[in-house]
Amino acid sequence: MFLPFLALAILLIFSPTTIATTSSEIKNSTHEIFNVKESIAQLDTKPQTPFENQEEFHVDNEIEQENGNWKLKLNLIHRDKLQIPHFPYNNNKVFEGRINRDLKRVSSIIHRIENGGVNYRVKEFGSDLISGMDQGSGEYFVRVGVGSPPKNQYMVLDSGSDIVWVQCQPCTQCYHQSDPVFDPSLSVSFTGVPCGSSVCDRVENSGCHSGRCKYEVMYGDGSYTKGTMAIETLTFGHTMVKNVAIGCGHSNSGMFTAAAGLLGLGGGSMSLVGQLGGQTGGAFSYCLVSRGTDSTGSLEFGRGVLPVGAAWVPLIRNPLTPSFYYIGLSGLGVGGARVPISEDVFKITELGDGGVVMDTGTAVTRLPSEAYVAFQEAFVAETASLPRAPAVSIFDTCYDLDGFVTVRVPTVSFFLSGGQILTLPARNFLIPVNDKGTFCFAFAPSPSKLSIIGNIQQEGIQISFDGANGFVGFGPNIC
Repeated sequence: MFLPFLALAILLIFSPTTIATTSSEIKNSTHEIFNVKESIAQLDTKPQTPFENQEEFHVDNEIEQENGNWKLKLNLIHRDKLQIPHFPYNNNKVFEGRINRDLKRVSSIIHRIENGGVNYRVKEFGSDLISGMDQGSGEYFVRVGVGSPPKNQYMVLDSGSDIVWVQCQPCTQCYHQSDPVFDPSLSVSFTGVPCGSSVCDRVENSGCHSGRCKYEVMYGDGSYTKGTMAIETLTFGHTMVKNVAIGCGHSNSGMFTAAAGLLGLGGGSMSLVGQLGGQTGGAFSYCLVSRGTDSTGSLEFGRGVLPVGAAWVPLIRNPLTPSFYYIGLSGLGVGGARVPISEDVFKITELGDGGVVMDTGTAVTRLPSEAYVAFQEAFVAETASLPRAPAVSIFDTCYDLDGFVTVRVPTVSFFLSGGQILTLPARNFLIPVNDKGTFCFAFAPSPSKLSIIGNIQQEGIQISFDGANGFVGFGPNIC
């Protein structure tokens, strides 16, 4: 089973010469003792059947108001913790499936950016598209009640999308999901959106049929959703959020298996963050935890959830792709030393190319080839004493750690704009790809100038977005 791990340590360095550590595992600023045996043991974690304990993922949701602003907390789970109906669990295929999903995700993001952020249109309903259903769906799920009375649904958390949608009856084409498909005829709060409304004007690829606003989104991996726009009530825990614009998908296909739809958290006005607007102050925070634990992650909304003591760096907006959250990255470090890479490699060009995107849906961090080669060579030089293993899938730097209890590995760091340095724990960059002791360096070259910081590197770190003021924070808490 392919598992990134719960980060047990975050090193937030506030100048190139000052180091603050938060873990007993860190021996010095340049190297870390990595527990190989413990990492392999976590591969035995088995998924749960969604229907067995589905309520446990949302009964502890909390919401409160502070000076009129919301403070909302939701639980997150990774898709590998769910036993998906119609798709028997196969431990041997988890790694392959996840890499395939990741390749399609990266391709989708790059295509969107190259096309000015415009999602593909569904040219023909029911056309032959490559389905990702055999590979599963998005990475992290959140439990949301849809309609009145609320029908609980698993929804994919996606920081790179600007629409909230669920599969709806009647289904012209629907993929398998873990809960019954939402039936809008049973919801007293469901209201269709007329074509001439301001909501319809804000929807990309909107259309009109019989006076109702139509939407369609086709993702770069061949997945798509198509249906009508509606105003509906969403329930988080025991609190209702009224008048949320959602897509009611009557024809859907692709890599969303088990989830009922998608909860878009992108930077656009139609995402959940954009729609909540002043209620949350454009602020949210999340913690992505390991698939190898019984813990759940968290998703929180509201200015009250923004932590004190985080390492704050400016958000960078790319006008061509406002959905994505870009950050400034000036360089990379291995073993406490900065790798010789030009800062220009990570900048957004005048044409909107390049830059560094934070994405919850991508697993493996991608770096432009120029940066990746220098980074990889520096890591290999610092791990010369470790036995190598053949390349595995997209990973060209792997190690045979069978029989080891612990190994000493160099630290890996992101040099952020403004002088902040985020040093990752080893469990966020050295990951097992099988149960035989093969571990790989969890980075890969990007097929374009774009860099993507994936969820393996984000796991265990509290990440906060202050959209109103244009900052993203790392830490100070671990999760």
